[in-house]
Amino acid sequence: MANSMMDQDILRVLHSEEEIHARVQELGSQIYEEFKDRNPLFVGVLKGCFLFMADIIRACQIKSEIEFIAVSSYGNARESSGNVQITRDLGHDITGRDLIVVEDILDSGNTLYFLTQYFMTKGAASVTIVTLFDKPERREKPIKADYVGFQVPNEFIVGYGLDYRQQYRNLPYVGVLKPEIYE
Repeated sequence: MANSMMDQDILRVLHSEEEIHARVQELGSQIYEEFKDRNPLFVGVLKGCFLFMADIIRACQIKSEIEFIAVSSYGNARESSGNVQITRDLGHDITGRDLIVVEDILDSGNTLYFLTQYFMTKGAASVTIVTLFDKPERREKPIKADYVGFQVPNEFIVGYGLDYRQQYRNLPYVGVLKPEIYE
């Protein structure tokens, strides 16, 4: 694989492409065991989930459907505003459905807390949260993921779907962004 110009903006690699792949396979097996006899609806939280979502649904190998929702609470800022707005809603009726919400990172918890409440209000039978990265030090809302890939430190990370100002999502690994890039 060719080196990227983005690599120079990375302080250090936190999780390699190989580590991520192995952990996604483990998570897929665990989710399969819980949902193999059901027909869940995977709901990806755009945009950050797109790489993880594709990999996790392939790793699960269960009969299921997929859907996406887009929300905004960050804009181009580093910190969540705490005000979550739906910018693209679901196209499916979720009444009585088991949802598996796929998110790239559980940080402040504002987005997933809001979405869990929203989905239950819309009639979901259950909401299971799968996140590849969990940053519990930043939690502002009382929420936790049912499936977690990696716990990460309170540093600014990018790659594998995670971005800074809509860039770096396409790095195959997750790394800590150099502070001079975002300060």
